[in-house]
Amino acid sequence: MTKSGQFRRHRSMLASFSSLATLIVAAGIAAPVTAQTADKVTADKPAAETTEPLSADDITVTGTRVVRDGFQSPTPLTVVTREEILNSSPSNNIADFVNQLPSVAGSTRPANSRLNLSSGQAGINTINLRNLGDNRTLILLDGRRSVGSTITGLVDVNTIPQQLVKSIEVVTGGASAAYGSDAVAGVVNFVLDKKYTGLKGAIDSGITDKGDGRNYSVSVAGGLSFGSENRGHILLSGEVAHRDGIFQVDRDWNATGYVRIQDPTWTASSTTPQFLIRRQVGAANSTPGGLITGNSVLAGSGLTANNLRGIYFGQNGGLNQFQYGALTFPSPTGTAAPTLTQGGSWQVNDSGRRIGLDPKDDRYGVFGRLSYEIADGIEIFAEGAYNQQKIFFNAGPNLSTGIVYQRDNAFLINALGASRLTGINTVTVATTAADLPFRAIDNRRKVQRYSIGAEGSTELFGKRATWNIYGQYGRADLREQLRNVMNITRMNNATDAVFAAAGNPGGFAAGTIQCRVNVDANTTNDDAACVPLNRLGIGVANPAAIAYVLGNPYRDEVTEQYNAAANLSITPFSTWAGDVSVAFGGEYRKEKIRGFVPTEFQPTVTTTATTNRWSVGNYLPTNGQYNVKEAYLETVVPLGLGIELNGAGRATWYSTAGYVTTWKAGATWQPIPDIRFRVTRSRDIRAPNLNELYQAGSANSDSVRNPAYTSDGLNGPATFGYSATVTGNLNLLPEKADQWNIGAVLSPRFLRGFNLSVDYYRINLKSGISTLDAQTILNLCYQGDQTYCAAYTQDPARSAPGQPYLLFRNQPFNAASQLTRGVDIDASYRFPLDAIFAKAGGNFTLRGVATRYIENLFNSGIPNTVVLNTVGVNGGQGSTPKWIYRVNATYDTDHFSITATGRGVSAGKYVANGIECQTGCPLSTTQFPTYESNHVSGLFYADLNLTTKIRTGGADAQLFFNVTNLFDRWPLLVPETGLAANSTYSDLLGRQFRIGVRFQTR
Repeated sequence: MTKSGQFRRHRSMLASFSSLATLIVAAGIAAPVTAQTADKVTADKPAAETTEPLSADDITVTGTRVVRDGFQSPTPLTVVTREEILNSSPSNNIADFVNQLPSVAGSTRPANSRLNLSSGQAGINTINLRNLGDNRTLILLDGRRSVGSTITGLVDVNTIPQQLVKSIEVVTGGASAAYGSDAVAGVVNFVLDKKYTGLKGAIDSGITDKGDGRNYSVSVAGGLSFGSENRGHILLSGEVAHRDGIFQVDRDWNATGYVRIQDPTWTASSTTPQFLIRRQVGAANSTPGGLITGNSVLAGSGLTANNLRGIYFGQNGGLNQFQYGALTFPSPTGTAAPTLTQGGSWQVNDSGRRIGLDPKDDRYGVFGRLSYEIADGIEIFAEGAYNQQKIFFNAGPNLSTGIVYQRDNAFLINALGASRLTGINTVTVATTAADLPFRAIDNRRKVQRYSIGAEGSTELFGKRATWNIYGQYGRADLREQLRNVMNITRMNNATDAVFAAAGNPGGFAAGTIQCRVNVDANTTNDDAACVPLNRLGIGVANPAAIAYVLGNPYRDEVTEQYNAAANLSITPFSTWAGDVSVAFGGEYRKEKIRGFVPTEFQPTVTTTATTNRWSVGNYLPTNGQYNVKEAYLETVVPLGLGIELNGAGRATWYSTAGYVTTWKAGATWQPIPDIRFRVTRSRDIRAPNLNELYQAGSANSDSVRNPAYTSDGLNGPATFGYSATVTGNLNLLPEKADQWNIGAVLSPRFLRGFNLSVDYYRINLKSGISTLDAQTILNLCYQGDQTYCAAYTQDPARSAPGQPYLLFRNQPFNAASQLTRGVDIDASYRFPLDAIFAKAGGNFTLRGVATRYIENLFNSGIPNTVVLNTVGVNGGQGSTPKWIYRVNATYDTDHFSITATGRGVSAGKYVANGIECQTGCPLSTTQFPTYESNHVSGLFYADLNLTTKIRTGGADAQLFFNVTNLFDRWPLLVPETGLAANSTYSDLLGRQFRIGVRFQTR
């Protein structure tokens, strides 16, 4: 672009912002964002949480930049106090508590990120408001951004100094006009007790009633004032947390064989359901020591193809016969190999149990803050935080299907005998590889953040004005490592073993078992390190061969965030109705990423295809950066008669995506003290993150269902293995969301202590950034769209006759849209118990929060595709139950407290597009498959917390005992192989106990 062109563009940007600013100031109606002042906290908190007076230090800001006493924002705000968190004590991190809030749905947590092998997200704790995506919820620490803990920018809540958290403020509405990108679904602000004085700490330990899942945490924090008139303050905290991890799923709920199976008699013209839900169903496509799934025969041999199917190899290579049940999909006598069977040998395949349930987690963190009031109303500060986390997890066995053995394979001859192989050409085997160590996730994260700044208040225009200025640097050093992952070439070489012939080119002794590549006539494919691997049986593999075929691919990434901002909130004048307040400021942010992957761990990338070296974890380094410049203006204008308007606008320029404007307009009306109405309308954005822009090609591996499959097996196998590579797109633009929030807050004077808020929200996201998954691409190709047929190829190195292995390559686009609607309900009632029972003493608090999700419609942007409502679907990650709720009752005295909590989700469907029928069914299609049953139950959990309060001398102590999932309720079961539970909304571990002590000096 020419200099004159740049000037015109910048002039246009300035003109746009100037016009927007003028409009907001003149009309007083633009974008509201949640304010929190002393009176605001009192208004929005339940009465149970407002018994203590608030000082100036309690004034915080969330979702707004205006600071004014008595300002009640139109944006809904949920405040969770430290006392409420402590009375629940669900685990040793705050994220577990926040993720129980009904407005939070679909968050990435250790329970459901267990198998994110190549994304680096395993083990993190994020917050996902509205199930709109973790990256569309902005996480703040004292109103400031924090560097992400993944290459996608997700902030791990575990990096928050948890001992110092005073409250958590959840803004359930867009706040991009106040804070910029990512605040589409809302903001979660962790407020620290920055003026804490004294010493406090906690020690706790937990375990499940099964005797596993041991964990503990130790944390301590201290604050001290110093200097003349105590103008200085130093704050320090540190914490250590550990979880043992659970490395196998040995729970009863995962051993019932509750699985969806296709009716083997179903055809494309059937009027009966295509899919059945059954118990005692297991995988029939592999066994721990290997299962023969098919074989080909030599022409003229007189044998029938697949005559060896069903033989599996046991301990020390012993032979067994797999017993296919009465209901097997597909039929054992068909061309395609069976994948599922009911009854018979359904429990032989144990891959669903040989997988981790809970990761091993070791983390520690330190935080420090130094502040000094250099003059009245002027304080300078410096903060620093360092967190380190190590996650280790059993990601399941090294399962392989479609392993083709040639008739002269030495291990095959030894296992079956030469006579049984007469007339046989090839044998195809599938195994869950009991002899190989499990695949492991071994992620390491080091996250640090440093801030310096100044803040204060003064008098301008005869009114109080507040200001702050700061600079911040954040850095995350990420090691994404997998262990015990198969090297595809080496595994093929080691598996393809033969008896060495006399005079072989490698000089090996005749009759010894050697890798074919070292004894064939081709000397260019030799690999001196190759050790033959016997995969036919249990206890038969050579440890040296295992070391040869497995490796530990990894990727090192460093993300950096530079941030500087200045903010000022003033009250320049008043009208007949009251003070008009204005806040304005600017921000500069720079995001960088650089990566390193050793060459031997990278896939081979060409212009037409990507060939993976490893079964998973084919990493490529990501490198890139962008910067953003922003300026905003916000105002609050009272109109009288209990009406206040507030608004904000933000002008933003991205170095990659260009200029964008966000705004928010809202109003509150309080006709009488008992009730307040509120409404907001906003435009919010999410800019593409570093990974979406610059990723060089992250890869994942799994399997997809063959949309052309029929029970006769003529159209190929039921499933295909695949690897997918996703690259970045520098042409991405910010996502845009338009949303409404409409609600009311009721605090009747005739029922002191009671508060009720009801809020409706509607978020319409456009230009959404999304990447199609492999199954969608395959389905679209099957439906005849050649654009998507070109999005995948076959991998010749991993394909077998009749069993192609697919390679997918795609990138994100601004093609998607999403509409989500719902209603939030928050009710609380607090009263002294002696008002009912004389001399009982203490207070009783009842609080219930619930969200009724109405719609969550995702449109990928593909023409002629059906948009489905995923609300009311309990089938897996990405689904949203109709109701999510949490109710707790607390009895609190000076000596003890008891808190009982009930939480859960409503029942729903298994899949959104499933048509439930028994007879007379419509034709089943990939878009609308038919199910005999498409119902998944809801769940209800009960928790109990008991706390004894001890006061001795100058210290207070609390001894607490907590039981989570008091009645040992099973998880929300879904009919799937592997893990048979919805890991997003369920407690997978069962009943858990926690005991600990907290102390604090007075």
